[in-house]
Amino acid sequence: MIADPLPVGKLDRTMLSDLLAKYSRPDKRLLVGPKVGEDAAVLGPSPGCEVIATDPITFASDRIGWYVVHINANDIAVMGGRPRYLLLTLLLPQGRTSAADVEGIFAAVADACRELDITLAGGHTEITYGLERTIAVGQMIGEVGRDRIVTSSGARPGDTILLTKGIAIEGTAIIAREKREELIDSRGEGVVESAVSLLDTPGISVVREALIACDTALPSAMHDPTEGGLATGLLELATASEVGLAIDEEAIPVLPECRAVCETFDLNPLGLIASGALLVTAAPEKANAIASAFDREGIVYARIGTIEERGHGLTISSADSTRPLDRFDVDEVARLFARGSGPQ
Repeated sequence: MIADPLPVGKLDRTMLSDLLAKYSRPDKRLLVGPKVGEDAAVLGPSPGCEVIATDPITFASDRIGWYVVHINANDIAVMGGRPRYLLLTLLLPQGRTSAADVEGIFAAVADACRELDITLAGGHTEITYGLERTIAVGQMIGEVGRDRIVTSSGARPGDTILLTKGIAIEGTAIIAREKREELIDSRGEGVVESAVSLLDTPGISVVREALIACDTALPSAMHDPTEGGLATGLLELATASEVGLAIDEEAIPVLPECRAVCETFDLNPLGLIASGALLVTAAPEKANAIASAFDREGIVYARIGTIEERGHGLTISSADSTRPLDRFDVDEVARLFARGSGPQ
């Protein structure tokens, strides 16, 4: 049990007021912002359309404030939007939460918001009975011009498929953190430290590369593969666009740390949570322009396949075979944690 745990219910008004004063910032569109006693935020008119997304973070307790900003910002960016405002709900476990814990989350949120030029607009924070760990639910609001909206449903036959960075940044880092001792025993401390550092370098944010792609040559579609890995992200994109896929398995950049982790625990990297990679589809000439922009900006990418007619199905090919694209009803991280510990 933690020393001096905070009581069940809303945070002390003075404490919350101090935290908001310390970690929020003014914004000219934010007419009513985060403040004790206010029930909602008020935004002034936007010059374009608003993009709104929401995602919970339930597993990354020590960096949960950082995660909730980046994961929600990614969902805005893949639609061509620039993330601007965050509403945040924090549910904190009774008996396990101190004032320092809460301030640490607010500080992490503020740091991530500064990095991406996002304003904390409001939210709700309370100590909740019956929770085993902190839950953070973010709602992100972004802005995009009406003629600049990108969806997952716009891919067309003949398009090139680009993938940035590689797989699987988030899943590899999660496993390295949670299975640290087992991995050190089997792979060595250097591999584990390198795997953990993937969260920051190259990082799980895809905002920068998504905005570069949109500013260069508007893609036909973009998607952020998360739970279920790259394979599920490709399936979702194909389903939304009602198209087929021809994927070159050997072109997929599997990070060496990811390969080491997956070999240790008998996991498939294609089904490992893949936040940090961005799928971009575009007609070949646009894809070439986007690839050149990525080269100029130092963003690693690969051409991993093409969009096909729906009748082609979803295929993945290696040097000696072509098979249906792998499907994952459960992310490989969840499968690993469900079966218990120990390398396989």
